[in-house]
Amino acid sequence: MTSRKLSSAAIRQERVLASPRFNGRVFVNTHPITTGIKPGVERPSLRDFLCGGERRTPSGPLPFANPLDAWRTPPESGLRVTWLGHSSLVIEIDGVRVLTDPVWGERVSPMSFAGPKRFHPPVVALDALPAPDVVLISHDHYDHLDAPTIRTLARTAVPFITSLGVGAHLERWGVPPERITELDWWEHATVHGLTITATPAQHFSGRGLKDRNTTLWSSFHLRGEVHSFFYGADTGLTSEYLEIARRFGPFDMVALEIGAWHPSWGDIHMGPENAVAAHAMLGSGVLLPIHWGTFNLAMHPWDEPAETVLRAANAAGVALAMPRLGAPVEPARHAGVDPWWRSVSHVPASATVDSPEPPDGDATLEWLPD
Repeated sequence: MTSRKLSSAAIRQERVLASPRFNGRVFVNTHPITTGIKPGVERPSLRDFLCGGERRTPSGPLPFANPLDAWRTPPESGLRVTWLGHSSLVIEIDGVRVLTDPVWGERVSPMSFAGPKRFHPPVVALDALPAPDVVLISHDHYDHLDAPTIRTLARTAVPFITSLGVGAHLERWGVPPERITELDWWEHATVHGLTITATPAQHFSGRGLKDRNTTLWSSFHLRGEVHSFFYGADTGLTSEYLEIARRFGPFDMVALEIGAWHPSWGDIHMGPENAVAAHAMLGSGVLLPIHWGTFNLAMHPWDEPAETVLRAANAAGVALAMPRLGAPVEPARHAGVDPWWRSVSHVPASATVDSPEPPDGDATLEWLPD
């Protein structure tokens, strides 16, 4: 009998078709979602994005810390996390360095000349970044999967772990298939003794008008020899956090999205108050807010998510870490929040926004009907 050797594309397609999340046409969330049709919640119009709003971008440079010196020595506690902006993290956990959703590009958009533009330059140059042991890609939206960044990382030897179907993008941009591991929810891979499990998220995917939900979206749990870290990526509030907590808790730190949201997107984006609610469901860990402070992807003031999560976390008694960009933090040695964002003055967004900016930086996919 002649054995057949399947291509990476054929293997990927077989796995997609076998996924419980795939309905034969697209990936679907565990629970039905709605956007923009909740009672009393009006869906934002394209005019809202074109005309901007108050304080959607900071007027001055954001305060940075340079993490390069800190990165030269291992974390004393064994777990150290550096927020590089939006959802890009360097996670040093029990001797393994993990890079999440790396975005070094100028814009999160299908167009190089238009779309959401970063507030600040990258905290460190990509070629100065200490070599990661693994890169995690949660899903294929532009503000989480950046082609120029992937092309640069493709020239290194770093392996990638991502959600089902996303590997096709990585291969197209130069990552060899043998360095790509695609996971369905609850599947795991091991890198240097670190167990990385893809866990549920309530979101969607797509980079254009014809590929909505053809790839999967995930959060990730990281389990080292000693420490436990949860990376929430993009999601709405979902009861699946209870199951994640049951299987993988307790956690030392949880990274949850707070920015680029609107009440009508509540099923697919969390926002600051729901981040605190999600933390309660997870039941443990210092809360590290992500998905804010780098791109203008919604109508709220750029710093509103930070102020709201600070109030909500204080009211709920939640341990909160909100470091400056580039400032490494060890949850075991964390001591309170310095609201650094208040030092940055504001001007109306109409004076600084230079192009229409659809939500999530994903080619206006939020506007397409399901």
